[in-house]
Amino acid sequence: MKKKVIAAGHICLDITPVFRSENNYNLSDILSPGKLVHTDAADIHTGGSAANTGLAMKLLGADVSIMGKIGKDPFGEIICNILKKYDSDKDILISEKDSTSYSIVLAIPGTDRIFLHNPGANDSFCADDIPSRALQETSLFHFGYPPLMKSIFKNNGNELISIMKKAKDCGAATSLDFASIDPFSEAGQADWKKILERVIPYVDFLVPSVEELCFMLDPKRLKTWINRAGNYDITEILDIENDIIPLADQCMELGAKILLIKCGVKGIYYQISNRTVLQGISSRIELDSKKWANKRGFEKSFVPDRILSGTGAGDISIAGFLTAVLNGYGPEESVQFAAAAGACCVTSYDALSGLKSMDEMKQKIANGWKKNSL
Repeated sequence: MKKKVIAAGHICLDITPVFRSENNYNLSDILSPGKLVHTDAADIHTGGSAANTGLAMKLLGADVSIMGKIGKDPFGEIICNILKKYDSDKDILISEKDSTSYSIVLAIPGTDRIFLHNPGANDSFCADDIPSRALQETSLFHFGYPPLMKSIFKNNGNELISIMKKAKDCGAATSLDFASIDPFSEAGQADWKKILERVIPYVDFLVPSVEELCFMLDPKRLKTWINRAGNYDITEILDIENDIIPLADQCMELGAKILLIKCGVKGIYYQISNRTVLQGISSRIELDSKKWANKRGFEKSFVPDRILSGTGAGDISIAGFLTAVLNGYGPEESVQFAAAAGACCVTSYDALSGLKSMDEMKQKIANGWKKNSL
């Protein structure tokens, strides 16, 4: 019998206008008042951690239930119709009073993505939306994007702690992912360091991006990174020893068990606690604590066949990692699958179309899949 997974949290509809690759776009021109810009047909897919990571794990062979909240409106109908194709609509919550969350994703060639986002029903998601009975036989509970869910992060993350504790108390292993935080938003004013201190004891797999983690633990450091990067992507200027590892060490001091830090095009840093700590992870996922204990390293990213959009790449990386863990792979191989899945993701405009099977990724790695240099 397959190990059961619940992928819960933020869900939305991603609408991505497709810009013609042969055109040379200037961002300021596109966003000028009164400007008409011709695009190709929009790419419309589900987005958010629950859908991206959950559906990716399902495509990779895992037994996944998706739990998110949508509105009773046209966007909600589209999400339900998409999830039905994957037989994954049964646990979706439909709110009579909230609208469905959506994002307009501007993936303009030569420019980092811009998101116009409405959180919608995600803002009212709470611990009571996750039935305990569903967790009783769940091997892994994954929750994503608390910074984009108002009820989850307010009051120093009380609802987030309740959700993760509930999953642990029901015997599941837990995984937690985050999302970019707008410093000028309500989420940006939350005390994320305190939230992390409170929630990490209930998290087995902590899987943030390096920018998200730095904002939560050390926002002043993030400002220095931004200044150093200038016109470059932050991850391109980061040093593993001086920038990434200090953040990882802070997480371990807070009680992190298995930590993955997504570092964009550079790759993924991982750090794992000792065997005694790992033995506190649910036996349902059958983790070999001896094989995993005290490991750390940096997995360089793989060179993708092409790059169309980075939308959802972090979520898909985590899907590759968690699926590998459930299939009994060790830490090094599991992180390799994470990097491979992320490289597959960027070859399409949506999060899922570029994803290859576990066997295909494994074969491509064995055949010498080229990696990016640090």
